[in-house]
Amino acid sequence: MEESLRDLKVMVIDDSNTIRRTAETLLSKAGCSVVTAIDGFDSLAKIADHQPDIIFVDIMMPRLDGYQTCALIKNNSKFKNTPVIMLSSKDGLFDKAKGRIVGADDYLTKPFSKSELFEAVEQFHSKTPDLDVDTENSYV
Repeated sequence: MEESLRDLKVMVIDDSNTIRRTAETLLSKAGCSVVTAIDGFDSLAKIADHQPDIIFVDIMMPRLDGYQTCALIKNNSKFKNTPVIMLSSKDGLFDKAKGRIVGADDYLTKPFSKSELFEAVEQFHSKTPDLDVDTENSYV
């Protein structure tokens, strides 16, 4: 698995330093290039600068929440096909449905395990942003 993730650009957007650093450490050790942001507002310029292959975004954040951030990403023609995986401590149907409405490709409940993080990355890493992503069965 490590070899297949080499050079993959991943962005982690979360106001929790613990979540950001944990994801960054795990993904970096697997060979990914990781960029972090503390909230949706902070992420916008970083997304444009780094053009990540996969984006993890927390739902509950100050200034610009995860739903708003996801909607902005998906409404941008350059990034609309970049997989966005919502992060939340809530595992509710409403949260997942709202994530789908704004264009999220998947949903990961916090705290997540190393294997759950890598499964989410593996699910989308082979899908290039230039291709249409099948969102029909994205949620597990």
